Amino acid sequence: MSTLIQNGRVVTAADDYVADVYIEGEVVSLIGKDLAARASVKADRVIDATGKLVIPGGIDPHTHLDMPFGGTTSADDFETGTRAAAFGGTTTIIDFAIQKKGGSTFEALDTWRAKAEGKASIDYGFHMIITDLPDERVPEMRRLADQGVTSYKLFMAYPGVLYVDDGTLYRAFRKAGEDGTVICMHAENGIVIDEIVKRARADGHTEPKWHALTRPTRLEAEGVHRAVAIAEVARVPLYIVHLSCADAMEEVRRGRARGLPVHAETCPQYLLLDQSYYDRPGFEGAKWVMTPALREKWNQDVLWQGLRMNDLQAVSTDHCPFCMKGQKDLGANDFSKIPNGAPGLENRMALIYNAGVNGKRISLNRFVQLTSTNAAKMFGLFPRKGTVAVGSDADIVIFDPNREETIGIGNERTHHMRVDYTAYEGVTVRGYPDIVLSRGKVVVDKGAWHGKSGAGAFLKRGAYSGFNL
Repeated sequence: MSTLIQNGRVVTAADDYVADVYIEGEVVSLIGKDLAARASVKADRVIDATGKLVIPGGIDPHTHLDMPFGGTTSADDFETGTRAAAFGGTTTIIDFAIQKKGGSTFEALDTWRAKAEGKASIDYGFHMIITDLPDERVPEMRRLADQGVTSYKLFMAYPGVLYVDDGTLYRAFRKAGEDGTVICMHAENGIVIDEIVKRARADGHTEPKWHALTRPTRLEAEGVHRAVAIAEVARVPLYIVHLSCADAMEEVRRGRARGLPVHAETCPQYLLLDQSYYDRPGFEGAKWVMTPALREKWNQDVLWQGLRMNDLQAVSTDHCPFCMKGQKDLGANDFSKIPNGAPGLENRMALIYNAGVNGKRISLNRFVQLTSTNAAKMFGLFPRKGTVAVGSDADIVIFDPNREETIGIGNERTHHMRVDYTAYEGVTVRGYPDIVLSRGKVVVDKGAWHGKSGAGAFLKRGAYSGFNL
């Protein structure tokens, strides 16, 4: 199958020009002017992209599909989650396989690959969540990297579940650094947070807002500071996930100012929503119970500045959806039992384009960097993914900068996630994906689904390549 995209405005992290893009099979084979006039160009399908942006498919490096947590399982599996991602212009995700304490990371990888195979409609990779790491299993990390799992996530949060101590952190950091791989860090002081939660519950506080009130920004900042220090000694690239506040960003900035390979992502919820959402009547605040929690509104301007000035390098979603009925309501009488997480995978590209580009906070090129290119470079996918270039996978979004949509549970054009609410109900965006191609195949065409469950491929990722980010 060959496709010719004509007259679009091709925007990458570095370029911005009007051209045609010719796709043969799964890859881009030609870019230039008036390609239809060339004898070598014989397109089975022609797409007129006049007035539209032609951008690389989005890469969301932080999703949790079909993940057991808090006594339940995230509502989207790899079928519904990847379909929703494609509708929103994301063509690659990197999810998380979770090692069981005392078990092998290879068992975890097999389990998560089985969850995805036959279901995912776009390409996917995995980070490995390490929950313990005795000396005898350290060599597994090298073998995982050989199989294309070149990043590991560790937690300072959730004692008794995912938390690991500083010795385990250093052991994993050191090995990852030796192998040329990268550490993803959930940086919050979970030990102290649990003590604060215990005191709040003893004082009779049960409402959702106490999820935020028991998680101070200083304890996120302390976690980031400690992670940077350990990473510096271990000589490993560090990627702070879902950074939510100015306090934590300052610690990233300090590390980068010393020349360390320290990177961080933030998420749309921390850029657009704030702590006041927890004050909604009744139990509604549970919709936004996530970790880290939403912060005071003034943090948003600081985070946008961080994206603009390259203190932050990517925007992910931390998509971890739980329905209000039957899942979130497990914590109806105790905020600490509300499953942590919120949906967002489908809405990321439109939200960041609208608030970032339309809002004059970031440029078009920076938009592409933050939603695609930087993640590809960080996690060993560039230039196969993350750009529109000859030889790259034809993961391409025809993006209409003038299309308006109001995000809502009742809008079938904006809500394909398998969850009974949206975190952005009623938000109107200008700029939305019209046509989405995954490895040369049209999977979304003006609101119609043309993808196929199981068509997504597992991505064997290369070593860390984010040195210049």
